[in-house]
Amino acid sequence: MQETARPRAESARGRGVLEGAFAVLEALRHHGGEAGVTELALACGVPKATVHRLLEQLIVLDAVERRGQRYRLGARLYRLGQAWQPHPGLREAARLPLHRLRAATGGSVLLAVLREDRALTVRAVPGSVEPLVPVRSGAAFSLDTALGKALRGPRATGALLDREQVLAGVCCAALPVRSPGGAVVGALAAMVPAGQPLATVARAVAETATAVTRGLSRGAGGRPVALPPGLLN
Repeated sequence: MQETARPRAESARGRGVLEGAFAVLEALRHHGGEAGVTELALACGVPKATVHRLLEQLIVLDAVERRGQRYRLGARLYRLGQAWQPHPGLREAARLPLHRLRAATGGSVLLAVLREDRALTVRAVPGSVEPLVPVRSGAAFSLDTALGKALRGPRATGALLDREQVLAGVCCAALPVRSPGGAVVGALAAMVPAGQPLATVARAVAETATAVTRGLSRGAGGRPVALPPGLLN
């Protein structure tokens, strides 16, 4: 019985350490990527000595870096994060189309996916509204926006438009991004200053969404995939 109980106890301790480490990493993220031991202990609800011990272990793994009395997320987490794919090939398929959309509209453009009832930005290109709405990969926000609504449910035709409903001075056009099979795998948005013709922006967003879908089709084993009827409308 003792031999059986020991592995179970060790397994439970192992899970506890992992949960604690991820709690510290999540707290660092919530503090803008950098914080001190006291801030992290308060955020995690655990003793400072425990947080300090976890931080030292994470430093050895290059998951956390120390700067004086402050700690920040390490380069290893960045490398691991870059390898994450919300849908196979989606981030790469969107890379050039997003830059072209930025050039065509001048606005800030981004690609987001649905994660835990939030819109998670997986690729972004800052533009003219950057002082008002900073766009960054990894940022998450609520679904009460044109982009969030595009993620929540497919639409037959047309982009979702936001005419300063969320933020004064900023308008947005958003559209779902579909896989070659027609499933919604993300959403694109272009945010522009109020007064810019949204119809023109919406057309550019629609062309970009189609370009991303075509990129996904080319990535499916290197063979062209027929797009579902109506996808290009």
